[in-house]
Amino acid sequence: MLKKILIANRGEIACRVMRTAKRLGMSTVAVYSEADADALHVKQADEAYFIGPAPSKDSYLVSERILEVAKQSGADCIHPGYGFLSENDAFANACEENNIVFIGPLASSIEAMGSKTRAKEIMAQANVPLVPGYYGQQQDTEFLTSEAEKVGYPVLIKAAFGGGGKGMRVVRSADEFLSALEGAKREALASFGNDLVLLERFVDKPRHVEVQVFADNHGNCVYLGDRDCSLQRRHQKVIEEAPAPDLSDALRKEMGEAAVRCAQAINYRGAGTVEFLLCGDEFFFMEMNTRLQVEHPVTEMVTGQDLVEWQIRVANNEHLPLSQEHITLQGHSFEARIYAEDPEENFMPYSGNLAHLSFPKAQRGVRIDTGVQQGDEISPFYDPMIAKLIVHGHDRRTALLKLRSALNEVHLAGVKSNIAFLHHLAEHPTFMAGAPDTHFIDTQTDELTASKAPSNTLVCLASIAYLAHKQAPKLNTPWQQVGFRLNQARKLTVPFTEHFVVAQAQGHHWQVHYQDFEHRVEAKLEGHQLIANVDGKRMIADVLIDESTITVMYGPYQHTFELKTKHYVSEQEHQEAPLAAPLNGTVVKHLQTVGAKVSKGDPIVVIEAMKMEYTLNAPFDGTLTSYCFDEGELVSHGAMLAIVEEEANG
Repeated sequence: MLKKILIANRGEIACRVMRTAKRLGMSTVAVYSEADADALHVKQADEAYFIGPAPSKDSYLVSERILEVAKQSGADCIHPGYGFLSENDAFANACEENNIVFIGPLASSIEAMGSKTRAKEIMAQANVPLVPGYYGQQQDTEFLTSEAEKVGYPVLIKAAFGGGGKGMRVVRSADEFLSALEGAKREALASFGNDLVLLERFVDKPRHVEVQVFADNHGNCVYLGDRDCSLQRRHQKVIEEAPAPDLSDALRKEMGEAAVRCAQAINYRGAGTVEFLLCGDEFFFMEMNTRLQVEHPVTEMVTGQDLVEWQIRVANNEHLPLSQEHITLQGHSFEARIYAEDPEENFMPYSGNLAHLSFPKAQRGVRIDTGVQQGDEISPFYDPMIAKLIVHGHDRRTALLKLRSALNEVHLAGVKSNIAFLHHLAEHPTFMAGAPDTHFIDTQTDELTASKAPSNTLVCLASIAYLAHKQAPKLNTPWQQVGFRLNQARKLTVPFTEHFVVAQAQGHHWQVHYQDFEHRVEAKLEGHQLIANVDGKRMIADVLIDESTITVMYGPYQHTFELKTKHYVSEQEHQEAPLAAPLNGTVVKHLQTVGAKVSKGDPIVVIEAMKMEYTLNAPFDGTLTSYCFDEGELVSHGAMLAIVEEEANG
């Protein structure tokens, strides 16, 4: 019986695996980098071991160091989570060679599916439909260009080793192909250590539907329903749901059985996911992920099964807990991925300290999977996921309402987040009606990322928070404040830098004046929670106050208001700096020659951060006079990467 488990991962998934392992009575071992010394997964483990510097290539991806820790701690098994070493066949082999159980498939299965090219060949033999394309080993640029012409534009370039949208480009015309190919190969090499790519016909308006499969060492293989993961941006999933809506029973069964054939074709064991493109009633194999998926909780919610427990039991050489005929689905589930990112700035990843973080109160049908807590840092070195919000209801409509309600109760400050964006998605009529295609977010980005915060309400709440903060804790009513005189209303201006708000104390309440609005307000501040009565309506918000700012978190919205202080100096907003690093990262490529004449919008430099590439463009017509950093150099957020001198007028 397996007794001591090492989780070769970090963050949310490490905490998730520990939760099940502890319930099963196993001892838990965590590993951590310099950046994660105080991380939640380290605090929750029975033991924790340092494995190296912050960059994952020097810590979480160093298999030798992780195996050393396993031996040192006496762990008899390793759970790789997802990402990092989870689909590394060499690591799975090394575990076996060191008599440590790898909680995942055989190395041969990982290797078979690790190459998308070989995977397509195996699936063809297993009679699983494939998207037309080129899946061979030949990578000569001229040859790939000719193959793209054969496939027909638009064509999809995809890294043969890897996933998550990295090393992937959609090319809509031949003149875009070469630059897209170079970018895809660079990104693939940086992310997966291999720049092999394949080409596929780009299917318009598909849905992304995947099937959860499970197999043991005794010849049993089942599917545990399906999930729709069509809501994506940059090929990264945003909201997933189970079961996939609007599938006939016959199609659902056909996809499930095809997924089982995929697993059986590679002698699979443990948890795996087979991903399909769904086009009407046709489906095509995309890839098989030989690990637990990020979105596995929605399957757990509708099946009532703990998939991590299934993984551990299979690794312990037990039979699958259920046969196919005993697997049933109940209700509907959604998972929303909460990220530190700025949707209004093209979903730019955000790093920083979580000055405030609160989740919905524990309740039936609402689950939070997270690896952070208030005060933690969202590191620039890793994926900026804050949490996964999972809900379950007896039908899709109920579950969606529950998702919207729960999103209103997720409040955070210190970093920007996608909470409002997720809420806009969850209430969009197209999504409410059923699963849209994978391009939905791309076509609706402006609408979904537009600031819909009720500004008048937020200004009012921020003003109330300021007043309540000033009178707390000793002064509980307006007339007790210093400066108040009997029979004379106390009037003050709330010192916002961008809003003119006047508040007047009248008996037990305030009259708050803003623009053409006037509100009657009563309020109290309990810690970070503001409980207000505005014109007879009870409102609850989380607030974070310091000497220079007030951050209001109300519903899915967050806004920070600056306060005038003795250090405040009014000034005009600085001109945007398009050639400044949008976040911490590495300079990948200089795209122009120093001294070159450039036009506004011309690509100048490529920066890589969090394993995604960003191209920065010329802000105006002019001359590129210098690059500030060499290719390969690390840069900090806000650092100027290149200098373009504007062309003189006249």
